[in-house]
Amino acid sequence: MTTAPDVQRTTPNTAPRRVWVGDRLLEAEEATVAATDHGLVAGGGVFESLKVTGRGAFAVTRHLQRLSRSAAALGLPEPDHALVRTAVEAVVEGRDYDLGIVRVTWTGGVGPLGSGRAFGPPTLVVADAPAAWPPEETAVVTVPWTRNEHGAMTGVKTTSYGENVRGLAYAVERDASEGIFCNTAGHVCEGTGSNLFVVVDGEVVTSPLSSGALAGVTRALVLEWAEVSERDLTLAEAQAADEVFLTSSLRDVQRVTRWDDHRYSADGPVTGRLRRLFAERSESDWDPR
Repeated sequence: MTTAPDVQRTTPNTAPRRVWVGDRLLEAEEATVAATDHGLVAGGGVFESLKVTGRGAFAVTRHLQRLSRSAAALGLPEPDHALVRTAVEAVVEGRDYDLGIVRVTWTGGVGPLGSGRAFGPPTLVVADAPAAWPPEETAVVTVPWTRNEHGAMTGVKTTSYGENVRGLAYAVERDASEGIFCNTAGHVCEGTGSNLFVVVDGEVVTSPLSSGALAGVTRALVLEWAEVSERDLTLAEAQAADEVFLTSSLRDVQRVTRWDDHRYSADGPVTGRLRRLFAERSESDWDPR
């Protein structure tokens, strides 16, 4: 199996040193959750993954807002934003890496061994790990499965991530770092952990949220900071673009140079401009509201 050098690869020592569970910070070996936690048993949980640098976690406010939207969609209680902020700051304090990821998981807590609603109270887990700096360019492949744009959990960042795990493994097996899903209508939707943008005759286009794509935090910032059109694209239309790039919390803006059998220039001017723009704007405002 080939290995794609990308953001999915972290530095060798990825074990968290400390983990926040419930209302306190613990040494990693002491951190546990119940074996019958609904997030484990039935995927009854939601999560957020935030980029961490020397300035701390990026875009905390937006990630917390999305965590709340996801929790509401799954019927979970509202997360305590102040508590989550405290947990994130405690976990990343004293970090010994330049780039990392902090994961916030919010589940229904202990529940039945099935799909019934969790008994609660909810479980909060916050953990971090170092990450490798993403390369400026990458390769993607189209996966053979579709996103259901009409599903109950469409656009919700739940812990039921098996479909994404399978899609990413499919991509890595083909020397790519990301798998791209189309939806049931035959339109390009999103990656397993990223949003997709294309450039056609100078116009930047991304799939609308109605396609089933997740409302990515980085995606939203690119839409606010640059001129971007949202419209449905068939796979053929998207792959025929002049430039293609991905956005996500760790990738920021990352150029795609290969998509299946299609090749793209590593010198795409629009992607380069947006990559610089995102770096400048995010550096000037680490918690954009």
